[in-house]
Amino acid sequence: MSARKKLRAIMAGKRLVLMPGAYDALSARIIEREGFEALVAGGYAGIGSMLAQADMGQSNMRDYADHYARICAAVEVPVYVDADTGFGGVNNVQQMVRAFETAGVAGLFISDQVFPNRCGKIKAALDARRDGDLFIAARTDAAGVEGLESAIARCQLFMEAGADMAKPMGVDTIPDIKRVLREVGGPHMATLSQAAGPKARGLEELEAAGVCAATFPSVALFAAAQAVRDVLRLLKRGNSLAPCQEHLIPLEDYYELVGLKPLLARVESYDQAAAALVRNRAAE
Repeated sequence: MSARKKLRAIMAGKRLVLMPGAYDALSARIIEREGFEALVAGGYAGIGSMLAQADMGQSNMRDYADHYARICAAVEVPVYVDADTGFGGVNNVQQMVRAFETAGVAGLFISDQVFPNRCGKIKAALDARRDGDLFIAARTDAAGVEGLESAIARCQLFMEAGADMAKPMGVDTIPDIKRVLREVGGPHMATLSQAAGPKARGLEELEAAGVCAATFPSVALFAAAQAVRDVLRLLKRGNSLAPCQEHLIPLEDYYELVGLKPLLARVESYDQAAAALVRNRAAE
């Protein structure tokens, strides 16, 4: 089954699937190796990793396409990505969909931050995809500005336009989530981050409400930043590598993670093939 079909199966399922966020190819590989069925990637973690900056729209669509391509190439599980607001008008949206599709993403979501609503971007995105299994979703921030009623109305328009999923951001209570599922239709994906704080719902109650997936966009990024900072503080304070060792991945584990043995075996096989050609030529 292709990664895109796997993502569609997840979104159509009845159990809650956890989708941590990757900030680069290595973090994506770790997520996959730890048994997660899918992952997310987006601007918040990507800009933090690539530029050591907060996400303020510094990167363009091509930057993201390259970033997502490296992540997709590192894993077999579906990668669901942030497409910002589409990076411009409908023509930009079509270029973005083609570029992200080529990068290997299984699905993408476009954010609606324009007042009034513009459903044309979703139609443009749907028309641009070459693979009908590419999952295209819309999300809106309208609930925080115009209220939940308006956000639901926008999501209904997105679904009428053909989106595979439409989600109002900032909907955190179980009654509101159930209302969205009832009135918008389609699957619902929860987003859990440190920013949610005490508003974050428990995974069991999200699953009971009918939520099919929960994303954790910043969990790997924050874990990595904390771990690196802790080890470097140990090194600085102790002026020695010794106290750091227990906090470092073993060398053999790292080589296994990055696939060193298969790479070396590939080099050896081509070297042997080349040597055989030389021997055969010499024997003629």
